[in-house]
Amino acid sequence: MASSKAAVEPLAVGIDIGGTGTKYGIVDHVGNVLFSGSMSTKKHAKVETFIDELHKKVTELIEKAGGAGRMKGIGVGAPNGNFYTGTVEYAPNLPWKGIIPLAKLLNDKFKLPVILTNDANAAAEGEMIYGAAKGMKDFIMITLGTGVGSGIVANGKLIYGHDGFAGELGHTIVIPDGRLHPGTGKKGSLESYASATGVRATTLEMLQNTKTPSSLRNIAAEDIDSKKVYEAAIAGDELAQKVYEFTGRILGLALANAVMFSSPEAIILFGGLTKAGELILKPTRESMEANLIKIFENKIKILVSHLKESDAAILGASALAWEVN
Repeated sequence: MASSKAAVEPLAVGIDIGGTGTKYGIVDHVGNVLFSGSMSTKKHAKVETFIDELHKKVTELIEKAGGAGRMKGIGVGAPNGNFYTGTVEYAPNLPWKGIIPLAKLLNDKFKLPVILTNDANAAAEGEMIYGAAKGMKDFIMITLGTGVGSGIVANGKLIYGHDGFAGELGHTIVIPDGRLHPGTGKKGSLESYASATGVRATTLEMLQNTKTPSSLRNIAAEDIDSKKVYEAAIAGDELAQKVYEFTGRILGLALANAVMFSSPEAIILFGGLTKAGELILKPTRESMEANLIKIFENKIKILVSHLKESDAAILGASALAWEVN
Protein backbone atom coordinates (compact mmCIF):
# COMPACT_ATOMS: atom_id res chain seq x y z
CA MET A 1 0.00 0.00 0.00
CA ALA A 2 2.78 2.39 0.95
CA SER A 3 4.57 1.89 -2.37
CA SER A 4 1.51 2.78 -4.48
CA LYS A 5 1.02 5.96 -2.42
CA ALA A 6 4.68 6.87 -2.94
CA ALA A 7 4.28 6.27 -6.66
CA VAL A 8 1.67 9.03 -7.00
CA GLU A 9 3.20 11.54 -4.58
CA PRO A 10 3.36 14.85 -6.45
CA LEU A 11 6.76 16.35 -7.33
CA ALA A 12 7.86 19.87 -8.19
CA VAL A 13 10.15 21.24 -10.88
CA GLY A 14 12.59 23.93 -9.77
CA ILE A 15 14.43 26.14 -12.28
CA ASP A 16 16.95 28.78 -11.21
CA ILE A 17 18.04 31.12 -14.00
CA GLY A 18 21.32 32.95 -13.43
CA GLY A 19 23.29 35.29 -15.67
CA THR A 20 25.89 32.62 -16.40
CA GLY A 21 24.13 29.31 -15.88
CA THR A 22 20.73 27.79 -15.23
CA LYS A 23 20.11 24.95 -12.76
CA TYR A 24 17.04 22.73 -12.75
CA GLY A 25 15.79 19.74 -10.84
CA ILE A 26 12.89 17.59 -9.65
CA VAL A 27 12.14 17.86 -5.93
CA ASP A 28 9.90 15.96 -3.54
CA HIS A 29 7.82 17.45 -0.71
CA VAL A 30 10.56 17.19 1.93
CA GLY A 31 13.28 18.77 -0.18
CA ASN A 32 15.08 15.83 -1.71
CA VAL A 33 16.46 16.74 -5.13
CA LEU A 34 15.72 13.55 -7.05
CA PHE A 35 17.20 14.58 -10.41
CA SER A 36 19.07 17.71 -11.42
CA GLY A 37 21.16 19.28 -14.15
CA SER A 38 22.50 22.57 -15.46
CA MET A 39 23.07 24.43 -18.72
CA SER A 40 24.49 27.70 -19.96
CA THR A 41 22.31 30.81 -19.91
CA LYS A 42 24.74 33.25 -21.44
CA LYS A 43 25.34 31.32 -24.68
CA HIS A 44 21.69 31.95 -25.68
CA ALA A 45 21.38 35.38 -27.27
CA LYS A 46 17.65 34.70 -27.82
CA VAL A 47 15.27 33.57 -25.11
CA GLU A 48 13.53 31.22 -27.58
CA THR A 49 16.62 29.02 -28.06
CA PHE A 50 17.15 29.05 -24.29
CA ILE A 51 13.58 27.80 -23.71
CA ASP A 52 14.03 25.09 -26.37
CA GLU A 53 17.17 23.68 -24.73
CA LEU A 54 15.70 23.98 -21.23
CA HIS A 55 12.52 22.17 -22.31
CA LYS A 56 14.53 19.32 -23.84
CA LYS A 57 16.72 18.85 -20.75
CA VAL A 58 14.01 19.25 -18.09
CA THR A 59 11.60 16.96 -19.99
CA GLU A 60 14.23 14.18 -19.80
CA LEU A 61 14.24 14.53 -15.99
CA ILE A 62 10.43 14.70 -15.82
CA GLU A 63 10.23 11.40 -17.73
CA LYS A 64 12.77 9.81 -15.36
CA ALA A 65 10.67 10.95 -12.40
CA GLY A 66 7.45 9.38 -13.67
CA GLY A 67 6.12 11.82 -16.26
CA ALA A 68 4.34 15.18 -16.38
CA GLY A 69 1.29 13.76 -14.56
CA ARG A 70 3.29 13.67 -11.32
CA MET A 71 4.39 17.30 -11.55
CA LYS A 72 2.53 19.80 -9.36
CA GLY A 73 4.03 22.63 -11.34
CA ILE A 74 7.19 24.55 -12.21
CA GLY A 75 8.73 27.15 -9.92
CA VAL A 76 11.23 29.58 -11.44
CA GLY A 77 13.67 31.94 -9.73
CA ALA A 78 15.17 34.60 -12.01
CA PRO A 79 16.80 38.02 -11.63
CA ASN A 80 14.12 40.76 -11.74
CA GLY A 81 11.41 38.09 -11.93
CA ASN A 82 7.97 39.57 -11.25
CA PHE A 83 5.65 37.24 -9.32
CA TYR A 84 2.51 39.12 -10.39
CA THR A 85 3.11 39.25 -14.13
CA GLY A 86 5.37 36.23 -14.71
CA THR A 87 7.79 38.49 -16.55
CA VAL A 88 11.54 39.11 -16.18
CA GLU A 89 12.00 42.86 -16.42
CA TYR A 90 15.21 44.63 -17.43
CA ALA A 91 17.55 42.08 -15.80
CA PRO A 92 21.02 43.63 -16.17
CA ASN A 93 22.92 40.33 -16.13
CA LEU A 94 20.75 38.26 -18.48
CA PRO A 95 21.41 38.15 -22.23
CA TRP A 96 17.78 39.08 -23.10
CA LYS A 97 16.87 42.71 -22.65
CA GLY A 98 13.60 44.44 -21.85
CA ILE A 99 10.51 42.62 -20.57
CA ILE A 100 10.45 38.85 -21.18
CA PRO A 101 7.14 36.94 -20.62
CA LEU A 102 9.07 33.99 -19.21
CA ALA A 103 6.27 32.22 -17.28
CA LYS A 104 4.02 32.25 -20.36
CA LEU A 105 6.81 30.96 -22.62
CA LEU A 106 7.50 28.09 -20.19
CA ASN A 107 3.81 27.35 -19.68
CA ASP A 108 3.25 27.17 -23.46
CA LYS A 109 6.20 24.81 -23.83
CA PHE A 110 5.72 22.48 -20.85
CA LYS A 111 1.90 22.66 -20.52
CA LEU A 112 2.36 22.83 -16.72
CA PRO A 113 1.50 25.66 -14.26
CA VAL A 114 4.45 28.04 -13.84
CA ILE A 115 5.13 30.42 -10.93
CA LEU A 116 8.00 32.87 -11.26
CA THR A 117 9.65 35.22 -8.78
CA ASN A 118 13.06 36.79 -8.29
CA ASP A 119 15.95 34.63 -7.12
CA ALA A 120 16.12 36.02 -3.55
CA ASN A 121 12.37 35.54 -3.00
CA ALA A 122 12.74 31.98 -4.28
CA ALA A 123 15.56 31.43 -1.76
CA ALA A 124 13.28 32.69 1.03
CA GLU A 125 10.51 30.28 -0.06
CA GLY A 126 13.02 27.42 -0.06
CA GLU A 127 14.23 28.32 3.42
CA MET A 128 10.64 28.49 4.72
CA ILE A 129 9.62 25.11 3.29
CA TYR A 130 12.82 23.07 3.58
CA GLY A 131 15.40 25.00 5.61
CA ALA A 132 16.31 27.11 8.65
CA ALA A 133 13.03 29.08 8.55
CA LYS A 134 10.76 26.01 8.69
CA GLY A 135 7.83 26.94 10.93
CA MET A 136 8.71 30.66 10.97
CA LYS A 137 6.14 33.25 9.95
CA ASP A 138 8.40 36.31 10.06
CA PHE A 139 11.97 36.32 8.77
CA ILE A 140 14.27 38.01 6.29
CA MET A 141 16.45 36.08 3.88
CA ILE A 142 19.62 37.82 2.71
CA THR A 143 21.67 36.33 -0.13
CA LEU A 144 25.31 37.43 -0.09
CA GLY A 145 26.82 36.56 -3.44
CA THR A 146 28.01 38.64 -6.41
CA GLY A 147 25.23 40.99 -5.31
CA VAL A 148 22.97 41.25 -2.24
CA GLY A 149 19.43 39.94 -2.59
CA SER A 150 16.67 39.74 -0.01
CA GLY A 151 13.31 38.13 0.54
CA ILE A 152 11.05 39.43 3.33
CA VAL A 153 8.46 37.12 4.87
CA ALA A 154 5.80 38.63 7.18
CA ASN A 155 2.83 36.76 8.66
CA GLY A 156 3.92 33.70 6.66
CA LYS A 157 3.74 35.49 3.30
CA LEU A 158 6.43 36.87 1.03
CA ILE A 159 6.20 40.63 0.69
CA TYR A 160 5.91 41.46 -3.02
CA GLY A 161 4.71 45.07 -2.86
CA HIS A 162 2.21 46.60 -5.30
CA ASP A 163 4.36 45.89 -8.37
CA GLY A 164 6.10 42.62 -7.47
CA PHE A 165 9.51 44.15 -6.69
CA ALA A 166 9.49 44.59 -2.90
CA GLY A 167 12.50 43.40 -0.93
CA GLU A 168 15.47 45.16 -2.53
CA LEU A 169 17.47 45.63 0.67
CA GLY A 170 20.68 45.31 -1.36
CA HIS A 171 19.91 48.64 -3.02
CA THR A 172 19.09 50.54 0.18
CA ILE A 173 21.61 53.30 0.89
CA VAL A 174 23.85 52.61 3.89
CA ILE A 175 26.50 55.28 3.29
CA PRO A 176 25.21 58.56 1.82
CA ASP A 177 27.32 59.56 -1.23
CA GLY A 178 29.33 56.37 -0.74
CA ARG A 179 30.76 53.93 -3.22
CA LEU A 180 29.29 54.05 -6.76
CA HIS A 181 27.29 51.02 -7.85
CA PRO A 182 28.04 50.67 -11.59
CA GLY A 183 24.86 48.68 -12.32
CA THR A 184 22.41 51.21 -10.86
CA GLY A 185 24.41 54.45 -10.87
CA LYS A 186 23.48 54.98 -7.19
CA LYS A 187 26.00 55.71 -4.45
CA GLY A 188 26.46 53.95 -1.12
CA SER A 189 24.14 50.95 -1.47
CA LEU A 190 24.46 47.87 0.73
CA GLU A 191 25.31 45.77 -2.35
CA SER A 192 28.35 47.99 -3.02
CA TYR A 193 29.81 46.88 0.32
CA ALA A 194 28.37 43.55 1.53
CA SER A 195 28.66 41.49 -1.67
CA ALA A 196 31.62 39.53 -3.04
CA THR A 197 32.18 42.50 -5.37
CA GLY A 198 32.06 44.84 -2.37
CA VAL A 199 34.59 42.78 -0.42
CA ARG A 200 36.99 43.03 -3.35
CA ALA A 201 36.50 46.82 -3.58
CA THR A 202 37.04 47.25 0.19
CA THR A 203 40.23 45.17 0.00
CA LEU A 204 41.65 47.26 -2.84
CA GLU A 205 40.82 50.47 -0.92
CA MET A 206 42.49 49.19 2.26
CA LEU A 207 45.58 48.05 0.35
CA GLN A 208 45.85 51.50 -1.18
CA ASN A 209 44.97 53.62 1.86
CA THR A 210 46.66 51.76 4.74
CA LYS A 211 50.08 50.39 5.52
CA THR A 212 48.71 47.25 7.21
CA PRO A 213 50.95 44.29 6.29
CA SER A 214 49.16 41.72 4.15
CA SER A 215 49.93 38.72 1.97
CA LEU A 216 47.42 40.24 -0.47
CA ARG A 217 50.01 42.89 -1.34
CA ASN A 218 51.85 40.15 -3.26
CA ILE A 219 48.88 39.63 -5.61
CA ALA A 220 48.17 41.82 -8.65
CA ALA A 221 45.10 44.03 -8.05
CA GLU A 222 43.20 42.53 -10.99
CA ASP A 223 43.67 39.02 -9.52
CA ILE A 224 42.23 39.84 -6.09
CA ASP A 225 38.75 38.44 -5.48
CA SER A 226 36.61 37.61 -2.45
CA LYS A 227 37.89 33.99 -2.41
CA LYS A 228 41.51 35.14 -2.04
CA VAL A 229 40.49 37.60 0.69
CA TYR A 230 38.68 34.77 2.50
CA GLU A 231 41.73 32.48 2.25
CA ALA A 232 43.99 35.23 3.59
CA ALA A 233 41.60 36.01 6.47
CA ILE A 234 41.35 32.34 7.50
CA ALA A 235 45.17 32.19 7.49
CA GLY A 236 45.22 35.10 9.97
CA ASP A 237 45.99 37.99 7.58
CA GLU A 238 45.36 41.22 9.50
CA LEU A 239 44.16 43.32 6.58
CA ALA A 240 41.82 40.61 5.24
CA GLN A 241 40.28 40.26 8.71
CA LYS A 242 39.78 44.04 8.85
CA VAL A 243 37.94 43.80 5.51
CA TYR A 244 35.47 41.35 7.09
CA GLU A 245 35.08 43.54 10.20
CA PHE A 246 34.26 46.55 8.02
CA THR A 247 31.88 44.52 5.82
CA GLY A 248 30.13 43.07 8.89
CA ARG A 249 29.74 46.53 10.43
CA ILE A 250 27.92 47.82 7.36
CA LEU A 251 25.82 44.68 6.95
CA GLY A 252 24.84 44.82 10.64
CA LEU A 253 23.73 48.44 10.28
CA ALA A 254 21.52 47.53 7.29
CA LEU A 255 20.08 44.55 9.17
CA ALA A 256 19.22 46.76 12.15
CA ASN A 257 17.22 49.02 9.83
CA ALA A 258 15.46 45.97 8.35
CA VAL A 259 14.65 44.60 11.82
CA MET A 260 13.07 47.86 12.96
CA PHE A 261 10.98 47.87 9.80
CA SER A 262 9.55 44.32 9.93
CA SER A 263 10.42 42.80 13.37
CA PRO A 264 11.48 39.37 12.09
CA GLU A 265 12.11 36.33 14.29
CA ALA A 266 15.35 35.71 12.42
CA ILE A 267 17.58 36.90 9.63
CA ILE A 268 18.93 34.07 7.52
CA LEU A 269 22.12 34.62 5.58
CA PHE A 270 22.96 32.60 2.50
CA GLY A 271 25.75 32.62 -0.06
CA GLY A 272 29.49 32.72 -0.52
CA LEU A 273 30.31 35.34 2.11
CA THR A 274 28.82 33.21 4.90
CA LYS A 275 31.69 30.72 4.42
CA ALA A 276 33.83 33.13 6.45
CA GLY A 277 31.80 32.10 9.53
CA GLU A 278 32.45 34.16 12.64
CA LEU A 279 34.84 36.45 10.76
CA ILE A 280 31.77 38.07 9.23
CA LEU A 281 29.00 36.92 11.61
CA LYS A 282 30.57 38.40 14.77
CA PRO A 283 30.96 42.01 13.49
CA THR A 284 27.54 41.75 11.78
CA ARG A 285 25.83 40.65 15.00
CA GLU A 286 27.63 43.30 17.10
CA SER A 287 26.84 46.08 14.64
CA MET A 288 23.19 45.07 14.33
CA GLU A 289 22.72 45.00 18.12
CA ALA A 290 24.53 48.33 18.55
CA ASN A 291 22.12 50.00 16.13
CA LEU A 292 18.85 48.54 17.45
CA ILE A 293 16.55 50.36 19.83
CA LYS A 294 15.82 48.70 23.18
CA ILE A 295 12.64 46.79 22.25
CA PHE A 296 14.52 44.83 19.55
CA GLU A 297 17.78 44.12 21.39
CA ASN A 298 18.88 40.46 21.74
CA LYS A 299 15.65 39.18 20.19
CA ILE A 300 16.55 38.53 16.57
CA LYS A 301 18.60 35.51 15.58
CA ILE A 302 21.14 35.71 12.77
CA LEU A 303 21.28 32.24 11.20
CA VAL A 304 23.17 30.74 8.29
CA SER A 305 21.03 28.91 5.73
CA HIS A 306 20.54 25.17 6.23
CA LEU A 307 20.19 24.52 2.52
CA LYS A 308 23.09 22.85 0.72
CA GLU A 309 24.51 25.53 -1.56
CA SER A 310 24.63 23.28 -4.64
CA ASP A 311 20.89 22.47 -4.27
CA ALA A 312 19.59 25.69 -2.72
CA ALA A 313 18.68 27.49 -5.94
CA ILE A 314 16.70 24.49 -7.24
CA LEU A 315 15.01 23.98 -3.86
CA GLY A 316 14.06 27.64 -3.61
CA ALA A 317 12.51 27.67 -7.07
CA SER A 318 10.73 24.33 -6.55
CA ALA A 319 9.18 25.63 -3.31
CA LEU A 320 7.08 28.02 -5.42
CA ALA A 321 5.47 25.12 -7.27
CA TRP A 322 3.77 23.83 -4.11
CA GLU A 323 1.66 27.01 -4.14
CA VAL A 324 -0.04 25.97 -7.38
CA ASN A 325 -3.75 25.41 -6.59
